[in-house]
Amino acid sequence: MRLKELAERLGCELRETRAGDGEKEITGVAGMEHAGPGEITFLANPKYAHKVKGTRAGAIIVPEAAAGGLHIPALASENPYLDFARALELFYQPPAPKPGIHPAAAVAETAEIGEGVSIGAYAVIGERVKIGRGTVIHPLVVVYEGAEIGEDCVLHAHSAVREYCRLGNRVILQNGVVIGGDGFGFAKKKDGTHYKIVQSGPAVLEDDVEVQTLSSVDRATVGETRVKRGAKIDSLVQVGHACVVGEDNIICAQTGLAGSSVLGRNVLLAGQAGVSGHLTIHDDVIVYAQSGIGGDVAAGSVVSGSPAFDAAQWRRAVTAFPRLPELLKTVRELEKRIAALESRPGKDAE
Repeated sequence: MRLKELAERLGCELRETRAGDGEKEITGVAGMEHAGPGEITFLANPKYAHKVKGTRAGAIIVPEAAAGGLHIPALASENPYLDFARALELFYQPPAPKPGIHPAAAVAETAEIGEGVSIGAYAVIGERVKIGRGTVIHPLVVVYEGAEIGEDCVLHAHSAVREYCRLGNRVILQNGVVIGGDGFGFAKKKDGTHYKIVQSGPAVLEDDVEVQTLSSVDRATVGETRVKRGAKIDSLVQVGHACVVGEDNIICAQTGLAGSSVLGRNVLLAGQAGVSGHLTIHDDVIVYAQSGIGGDVAAGSVVSGSPAFDAAQWRRAVTAFPRLPELLKTVRELEKRIAALESRPGKDAE
Protein backbone atom coordinates (compact mmCIF):
# COMPACT_ATOMS: atom_id res chain seq x y z
CA MET A 1 0.00 0.00 0.00
CA ARG A 2 1.33 3.44 -0.90
CA LEU A 3 1.91 5.82 2.00
CA LYS A 4 -0.57 8.39 0.70
CA GLU A 5 -3.23 5.67 0.44
CA LEU A 6 -2.54 4.64 4.02
CA ALA A 7 -2.89 8.26 5.14
CA GLU A 8 -6.25 8.48 3.41
CA ARG A 9 -7.50 5.23 4.95
CA LEU A 10 -6.53 6.45 8.43
CA GLY A 11 -7.73 10.03 7.94
CA CYS A 12 -4.26 11.41 8.79
CA GLU A 13 -2.40 14.30 7.19
CA LEU A 14 0.73 13.24 5.31
CA ARG A 15 3.79 15.41 6.03
CA GLU A 16 6.43 14.65 3.40
CA THR A 17 10.16 15.22 3.91
CA ARG A 18 10.78 15.22 0.16
CA ALA A 19 8.65 15.22 -2.97
CA GLY A 20 7.23 11.82 -3.82
CA ASP A 21 7.22 10.38 -0.28
CA GLY A 22 3.53 9.63 -0.71
CA GLU A 23 4.38 7.06 -3.39
CA LYS A 24 6.51 5.04 -0.98
CA GLU A 25 5.31 1.44 -0.62
CA ILE A 26 4.42 0.40 2.94
CA THR A 27 4.26 -3.33 3.58
CA GLY A 28 3.68 -3.54 7.32
CA VAL A 29 3.75 -2.01 10.81
CA ALA A 30 6.51 -2.38 13.42
CA GLY A 31 7.93 -0.79 16.57
CA MET A 32 10.50 1.96 16.25
CA GLU A 33 13.46 -0.28 17.11
CA HIS A 34 12.54 -2.99 14.60
CA ALA A 35 10.85 -1.20 11.71
CA GLY A 36 12.56 -1.29 8.32
CA PRO A 37 12.38 1.09 5.32
CA GLY A 38 9.18 -0.53 4.02
CA GLU A 39 7.31 -0.33 7.34
CA ILE A 40 5.50 2.36 9.28
CA THR A 41 5.98 2.87 13.02
CA PHE A 42 4.33 5.15 15.57
CA LEU A 43 5.01 7.50 18.50
CA ALA A 44 2.23 7.75 21.08
CA ASN A 45 4.13 8.64 24.27
CA PRO A 46 6.28 11.82 24.14
CA LYS A 47 8.85 10.33 26.53
CA TYR A 48 10.00 8.04 23.70
CA ALA A 49 10.44 10.90 21.22
CA HIS A 50 14.25 10.61 21.43
CA LYS A 51 14.02 7.20 19.74
CA VAL A 52 12.52 8.64 16.56
CA LYS A 53 15.85 9.86 15.20
CA GLY A 54 17.26 6.33 15.40
CA THR A 55 14.45 4.50 13.63
CA ARG A 56 14.91 3.00 10.17
CA ALA A 57 11.16 3.04 9.48
CA GLY A 58 9.87 4.34 6.16
CA ALA A 59 7.29 6.55 7.89
CA ILE A 60 5.86 7.28 11.33
CA ILE A 61 2.47 8.05 12.88
CA VAL A 62 2.91 10.91 15.37
CA PRO A 63 0.86 13.50 17.25
CA GLU A 64 0.10 16.56 15.15
CA ALA A 65 2.39 18.74 17.28
CA ALA A 66 5.38 16.46 16.60
CA ALA A 67 4.90 15.99 12.85
CA GLY A 68 7.39 18.63 11.68
CA GLY A 69 11.15 18.50 11.26
CA LEU A 70 11.49 14.70 11.17
CA HIS A 71 13.91 12.79 8.96
CA ILE A 72 11.13 10.51 7.67
CA PRO A 73 7.62 11.28 6.38
CA ALA A 74 4.98 11.49 9.08
CA LEU A 75 1.25 10.92 9.38
CA ALA A 76 -0.10 13.61 11.72
CA SER A 77 -2.70 11.99 13.97
CA GLU A 78 -5.07 13.07 16.73
CA ASN A 79 -4.62 9.65 18.34
CA PRO A 80 -1.42 7.90 17.17
CA TYR A 81 -1.97 4.75 19.21
CA LEU A 82 -5.46 4.26 17.82
CA ASP A 83 -4.30 4.90 14.27
CA PHE A 84 -1.43 2.46 14.78
CA ALA A 85 -4.01 -0.18 15.76
CA ARG A 86 -6.11 0.63 12.69
CA ALA A 87 -3.04 0.46 10.43
CA LEU A 88 -2.14 -2.93 11.87
CA GLU A 89 -5.56 -4.26 10.87
CA LEU A 90 -4.90 -3.23 7.27
CA PHE A 91 -1.79 -5.42 7.09
CA TYR A 92 -2.71 -8.39 9.30
CA GLN A 93 -5.93 -10.34 9.60
CA PRO A 94 -6.10 -13.48 11.76
CA PRO A 95 -7.26 -16.65 10.03
CA ALA A 96 -11.04 -16.76 9.58
CA PRO A 97 -12.57 -20.25 9.83
CA LYS A 98 -15.16 -21.09 7.18
CA PRO A 99 -18.82 -21.16 8.22
CA GLY A 100 -20.22 -24.57 9.00
CA ILE A 101 -20.16 -27.32 11.61
CA HIS A 102 -17.15 -29.61 11.65
CA PRO A 103 -18.05 -33.32 11.48
CA ALA A 104 -16.20 -33.92 14.74
CA ALA A 105 -18.22 -31.30 16.67
CA ALA A 106 -21.05 -32.41 18.97
CA VAL A 107 -24.07 -30.15 18.57
CA ALA A 108 -27.35 -30.89 20.35
CA GLU A 109 -30.42 -31.19 18.14
CA THR A 110 -32.22 -28.53 20.16
CA ALA A 111 -29.45 -25.95 19.67
CA GLU A 112 -30.28 -22.93 17.52
CA ILE A 113 -27.36 -22.06 15.24
CA GLY A 114 -27.46 -18.76 13.35
CA GLU A 115 -26.46 -18.08 9.76
CA GLY A 116 -22.74 -18.15 8.98
CA VAL A 117 -21.66 -19.69 12.30
CA SER A 118 -18.43 -21.70 12.37
CA ILE A 119 -18.12 -24.56 14.88
CA GLY A 120 -14.75 -26.30 15.02
CA ALA A 121 -13.70 -29.88 15.68
CA TYR A 122 -14.49 -31.38 19.09
CA ALA A 123 -16.52 -28.38 20.18
CA VAL A 124 -19.55 -29.35 22.29
CA ILE A 125 -22.78 -27.36 22.05
CA GLY A 126 -25.39 -28.30 24.64
CA GLU A 127 -29.17 -28.55 24.62
CA ARG A 128 -31.19 -25.40 23.85
CA VAL A 129 -28.07 -23.31 23.24
CA LYS A 130 -28.56 -20.25 21.01
CA ILE A 131 -25.67 -18.99 18.86
CA GLY A 132 -26.07 -15.79 16.84
CA ARG A 133 -25.15 -15.05 13.25
CA GLY A 134 -21.48 -14.98 12.26
CA THR A 135 -20.08 -16.30 15.54
CA VAL A 136 -16.92 -18.43 15.48
CA ILE A 137 -16.64 -21.36 17.90
CA HIS A 138 -13.09 -22.70 17.71
CA PRO A 139 -12.17 -26.35 18.38
CA LEU A 140 -12.56 -27.76 21.90
CA VAL A 141 -14.95 -25.05 23.12
CA VAL A 142 -17.75 -26.21 25.42
CA VAL A 143 -21.09 -24.38 25.66
CA TYR A 144 -23.38 -25.76 28.34
CA GLU A 145 -27.14 -26.21 28.24
CA GLY A 146 -29.29 -23.13 27.83
CA ALA A 147 -26.45 -20.69 27.20
CA GLU A 148 -26.96 -17.85 24.73
CA ILE A 149 -24.21 -16.38 22.54
CA GLY A 150 -24.78 -13.30 20.40
CA GLU A 151 -23.69 -12.35 16.92
CA ASP A 152 -20.10 -12.06 15.63
CA CYS A 153 -18.56 -13.49 18.80
CA VAL A 154 -15.27 -15.40 18.85
CA LEU A 155 -14.70 -18.22 21.36
CA HIS A 156 -11.17 -19.61 21.28
CA ALA A 157 -10.09 -23.15 22.08
CA HIS A 158 -10.67 -24.50 25.60
CA SER A 159 -12.99 -21.67 26.60
CA ALA A 160 -16.24 -22.66 28.29
CA VAL A 161 -19.61 -20.99 28.73
CA ARG A 162 -21.61 -22.59 31.54
CA GLU A 163 -25.32 -23.26 31.77
CA TYR A 164 -27.75 -20.38 31.14
CA CYS A 165 -25.00 -17.76 30.84
CA ARG A 166 -25.41 -15.08 28.18
CA LEU A 167 -22.95 -13.35 25.89
CA GLY A 168 -23.85 -10.24 23.89
CA ASN A 169 -22.64 -9.37 20.41
CA ARG A 170 -18.97 -9.20 19.40
CA VAL A 171 -17.76 -10.81 22.61
CA ILE A 172 -14.28 -12.38 22.49
CA LEU A 173 -13.20 -15.17 24.83
CA GLN A 174 -9.53 -16.04 24.59
CA ASN A 175 -8.15 -19.52 25.29
CA GLY A 176 -9.03 -21.12 28.60
CA VAL A 177 -11.62 -18.57 29.72
CA VAL A 178 -14.47 -19.85 31.90
CA ILE A 179 -17.71 -17.89 31.98
CA GLY A 180 -20.12 -18.92 34.70
CA GLY A 181 -18.04 -21.32 36.78
CA ASP A 182 -19.43 -21.78 40.28
CA GLY A 183 -18.90 -18.91 42.69
CA PHE A 184 -16.94 -19.73 45.85
CA GLY A 185 -19.86 -20.25 48.23
CA PHE A 186 -19.97 -22.62 51.20
CA ALA A 187 -21.87 -22.71 54.51
CA LYS A 188 -20.02 -24.05 57.55
CA LYS A 189 -21.76 -26.85 59.45
CA LYS A 190 -21.56 -27.60 63.17
CA ASP A 191 -19.05 -30.36 62.62
CA GLY A 192 -16.71 -27.96 60.80
CA THR A 193 -17.38 -29.31 57.32
CA HIS A 194 -18.51 -27.10 54.45
CA TYR A 195 -21.87 -27.33 52.70
CA LYS A 196 -21.78 -26.27 49.05
CA ILE A 197 -24.22 -23.48 48.18
CA VAL A 198 -25.84 -23.86 44.78
CA GLN A 199 -24.76 -21.07 42.43
CA SER A 200 -28.00 -20.42 40.58
CA GLY A 201 -27.36 -17.02 38.95
CA PRO A 202 -25.84 -16.80 35.45
CA ALA A 203 -22.91 -14.69 34.31
CA VAL A 204 -23.86 -12.10 31.69
CA LEU A 205 -21.39 -10.41 29.33
CA GLU A 206 -22.74 -7.46 27.37
CA ASP A 207 -21.70 -6.34 23.87
CA ASP A 208 -18.04 -5.79 22.92
CA VAL A 209 -16.57 -7.40 26.03
CA GLU A 210 -13.23 -9.22 25.72
CA VAL A 211 -11.84 -11.65 28.30
CA GLN A 212 -8.27 -12.78 27.81
CA THR A 213 -6.60 -16.11 28.52
CA LEU A 214 -7.22 -18.19 31.65
CA SER A 215 -9.58 -15.73 33.32
CA SER A 216 -12.87 -16.56 35.00
CA VAL A 217 -16.15 -14.76 35.53
CA ASP A 218 -18.02 -16.70 38.23
CA ARG A 219 -21.76 -17.23 38.32
CA ALA A 220 -23.77 -15.78 41.21
CA THR A 221 -25.37 -17.54 44.17
CA VAL A 222 -28.58 -15.69 43.32
CA GLY A 223 -29.19 -12.88 40.84
CA GLU A 224 -26.38 -12.56 38.29
CA THR A 225 -22.77 -11.57 37.66
CA ARG A 226 -22.59 -8.89 34.95
CA VAL A 227 -19.78 -7.49 32.82
CA LYS A 228 -21.07 -4.40 31.06
CA ARG A 229 -20.56 -3.16 27.52
CA GLY A 230 -17.02 -2.61 26.30
CA ALA A 231 -15.19 -3.87 29.39
CA LYS A 232 -11.81 -5.51 28.76
CA ILE A 233 -10.50 -8.15 31.17
CA ASP A 234 -6.87 -9.23 30.97
CA SER A 235 -5.38 -12.70 31.56
CA LEU A 236 -5.45 -14.46 34.94
CA VAL A 237 -8.25 -12.32 36.38
CA GLN A 238 -11.02 -13.56 38.64
CA VAL A 239 -14.38 -11.82 38.76
CA GLY A 240 -16.21 -13.25 41.75
CA HIS A 241 -19.87 -14.12 42.11
CA ALA A 242 -22.47 -11.34 41.81
CA CYS A 243 -19.91 -8.72 40.79
CA VAL A 244 -20.72 -5.90 38.40
CA VAL A 245 -17.94 -4.74 36.08
CA GLY A 246 -18.86 -1.37 34.60
CA GLU A 247 -18.83 -0.10 31.02
CA ASP A 248 -15.41 0.39 29.40
CA ASN A 249 -13.53 -0.93 32.44
CA ILE A 250 -9.93 -2.08 32.03
CA ILE A 251 -8.97 -4.84 34.46
CA CYS A 252 -5.32 -5.85 34.17
CA ALA A 253 -3.67 -9.22 34.78
CA GLN A 254 -3.76 -11.07 38.10
CA THR A 255 -6.47 -8.85 39.54
CA GLY A 256 -9.15 -10.35 41.77
CA LEU A 257 -12.63 -9.10 42.56
CA ALA A 258 -14.25 -10.72 45.58
CA GLY A 259 -17.98 -11.37 45.52
CA SER A 260 -20.47 -8.52 45.09
CA SER A 261 -17.88 -5.91 44.07
CA VAL A 262 -19.47 -3.16 41.98
CA LEU A 263 -17.36 -1.15 39.54
CA GLY A 264 -18.66 2.00 37.86
CA ARG A 265 -17.89 3.24 34.34
CA ASN A 266 -14.36 3.68 33.00
CA VAL A 267 -12.59 2.15 36.01
CA LEU A 268 -8.98 1.02 35.55
CA LEU A 269 -7.56 -1.66 37.85
CA ALA A 270 -3.84 -2.13 37.22
CA GLY A 271 -2.10 -5.49 37.61
CA GLN A 272 -2.39 -7.56 40.79
CA ALA A 273 -4.97 -5.24 42.35
CA GLY A 274 -7.30 -6.85 44.87
CA VAL A 275 -10.86 -5.84 45.74
CA SER A 276 -12.25 -7.20 48.99
CA GLY A 277 -15.87 -7.37 47.90
CA HIS A 278 -19.27 -5.92 48.92
CA LEU A 279 -18.09 -2.41 48.01
CA THR A 280 -18.38 0.11 45.19
CA ILE A 281 -15.61 1.62 43.10
CA HIS A 282 -17.28 4.59 41.45
CA ASP A 283 -16.83 6.02 37.93
CA ASP A 284 -13.43 7.02 36.48
CA VAL A 285 -11.31 5.58 39.28
CA ILE A 286 -7.70 4.51 38.67
CA VAL A 287 -6.21 1.88 40.97
CA TYR A 288 -2.42 1.43 40.83
CA ALA A 289 -0.79 -1.99 40.58
CA GLN A 290 -0.73 -4.26 43.64
CA SER A 291 -3.22 -2.08 45.50
CA GLY A 292 -5.71 -3.49 47.98
CA ILE A 293 -9.21 -1.99 47.97
CA GLY A 294 -11.00 -2.45 51.27
CA GLY A 295 -13.79 0.11 51.03
CA ASP A 296 -15.77 2.28 48.65
CA VAL A 297 -13.75 4.56 46.36
CA ALA A 298 -15.12 7.95 45.32
CA ALA A 299 -15.59 8.83 41.65
CA GLY A 300 -12.50 10.19 39.91
CA SER A 301 -10.07 9.03 42.60
CA VAL A 302 -6.56 7.77 41.90
CA VAL A 303 -5.47 5.38 44.65
CA SER A 304 -2.56 3.14 45.50
CA GLY A 305 -1.15 1.01 48.31
CA SER A 306 -2.59 -1.68 50.52
CA PRO A 307 -4.88 -0.59 52.03
CA ALA A 308 -5.28 1.85 49.15
CA PHE A 309 -5.36 5.61 49.67
CA ASP A 310 -4.73 8.75 47.59
CA ALA A 311 -1.96 8.03 45.09
CA ALA A 312 -0.22 11.40 45.53
CA GLN A 313 0.08 10.80 49.29
CA TRP A 314 1.15 7.23 48.59
CA ARG A 315 4.02 8.42 46.36
CA ARG A 316 5.28 10.69 49.14
CA ALA A 317 5.00 7.86 51.65
CA VAL A 318 6.86 5.43 49.39
CA THR A 319 9.64 7.97 48.87
CA ALA A 320 10.01 8.36 52.63
CA PHE A 321 9.86 4.64 53.40
CA PRO A 322 13.51 3.74 52.53
CA ARG A 323 14.68 6.59 54.77
CA LEU A 324 12.83 5.35 57.85
CA PRO A 325 15.86 3.53 59.36
CA GLU A 326 17.94 6.71 59.01
CA LEU A 327 15.15 8.84 60.47
CA LEU A 328 14.72 6.38 63.36
CA LYS A 329 18.45 6.55 64.09
CA THR A 330 18.30 10.37 64.15
CA VAL A 331 15.31 10.35 66.51
CA ARG A 332 17.10 7.99 68.92
CA GLU A 333 20.20 10.20 68.93
CA LEU A 334 18.06 13.25 69.67
CA GLU A 335 16.33 11.37 72.48
CA LYS A 336 19.71 10.54 74.01
CA ARG A 337 20.82 14.18 73.83
CA ILE A 338 17.61 15.37 75.44
CA ALA A 339 17.95 12.75 78.20
CA ALA A 340 21.55 13.83 78.83
CA LEU A 341 20.54 17.51 79.09
CA GLU A 342 17.72 16.69 81.47
CA SER A 343 20.06 14.71 83.76
CA ARG A 344 22.74 17.45 84.13
CA PRO A 345 23.49 18.58 87.74
CA GLY A 346 21.92 21.92 88.60
CA LYS A 347 19.36 21.70 85.83
CA ASP A 348 16.48 22.43 88.23
CA ALA A 349 18.27 25.51 89.55
CA GLU A 350 18.62 26.90 86.09
